[in-house]
Amino acid sequence: MPSSRDRQARLATYVVYAVQGLSFASLLIQVAALQDKHELDEGTLTLLLLIVPVFAGAGSVAAGAFAARHGSRVLLRVAQPVVAAAVVLAGLAPSVPLLVPVLLVFGVAVGAVDAGINMQGVAVERRYGVQVLNGFHCVWSAFGMAGALWASVAADLTLPLIMAVPMAFALAGSLYAGRGLYAPDEEKVPAASDTAPGRFPWRPIVPLCLAMGFLYVGDAAVSNFNTVFMKDVLAAGPRVIPLAYVAYQATTLAVRLGGDLAVRRYGPAAVVRIGGVIATAGFLGVVLAPNQPLGIVAFGLTGVGLSVVAPQSFSAAGRLDPSGTGVAIARVNLFNYVGFIVGAALVGGIADAADMRVAFAAPLVLAAAIIVLAPGFEPRSRAGQPAPSTPSR
Repeated sequence: MPSSRDRQARLATYVVYAVQGLSFASLLIQVAALQDKHELDEGTLTLLLLIVPVFAGAGSVAAGAFAARHGSRVLLRVAQPVVAAAVVLAGLAPSVPLLVPVLLVFGVAVGAVDAGINMQGVAVERRYGVQVLNGFHCVWSAFGMAGALWASVAADLTLPLIMAVPMAFALAGSLYAGRGLYAPDEEKVPAASDTAPGRFPWRPIVPLCLAMGFLYVGDAAVSNFNTVFMKDVLAAGPRVIPLAYVAYQATTLAVRLGGDLAVRRYGPAAVVRIGGVIATAGFLGVVLAPNQPLGIVAFGLTGVGLSVVAPQSFSAAGRLDPSGTGVAIARVNLFNYVGFIVGAALVGGIADAADMRVAFAAPLVLAAAIIVLAPGFEPRSRAGQPAPSTPSR
């Protein structure tokens, strides 16, 4: 049975996931607004968007090394307020030369936070002995949706104010949750393991890394370019533009609400396989969308399919790292940003060369590849036996 300390850590982990979802959405939902403010063409916008995942990858790798020695609580207490501050500064930046270093700082900090929150999430799952990661990602989606809804409601306000208001709540939430997160001695498990920290083998996690990368090619396409697609392809106005991202996060939230129960009943491979099919259908809908309502529906369908991949990637990585070093999680998380880099470059490049509608065919193909990778979400140990999994309750 979980102790009161475990329940406290679980609540704190919910909060840091919520803060990260709100912070991430508060920046990305303003991509079209930042493009207009700084008069950026598609090529320049793509280059700027690449800054975030490139430096987030560096932040994730550094987070893995740091957390293996010091745990993820200190990491989150420092990096998460930096993310909130960077979002505010991005809204205030008066020129591109000042926006670039802000995006760099945001990237490094958001990579560290992404790795850290999933380390805490896997630690909670391990100590509870039951699937809970979908629930944490559900909260991430809920607050991402809240950030997008705020942007829609506050469309008449100035851009700096739109971005600063949610970050006040994000900072307060981060400071509140920091004390309740697991300390290093609680996060790690004193179990026998033949894997030294920093020397975790790559082979068992390759399918998880590839699926994570393909997922985030799709997520990058939606997160970075949904506003541009709605504005330029479907001629949506300022109040309608954010609704595509709202639909994406709403369906992601809806699926994750029942995701843990589905995984306990059917297993992670089956759930990921079905998700890949639905995501492929969603991107096909985006490519073919004839009007704004159907475009919004299609973006929502991609959220249904993609939503299950990230939680199950981290959960499977945690099972392959029973001593809780965080190295496997940090490596899988790295492909979050590999996918974002490829997604931003691929979709932005195709849009620049052809058009935005054709560009969304690229994540369509890679979403279909996730179907093939689904068996890797029930990994086997090096002895050939299934890796330990959390029991159903």
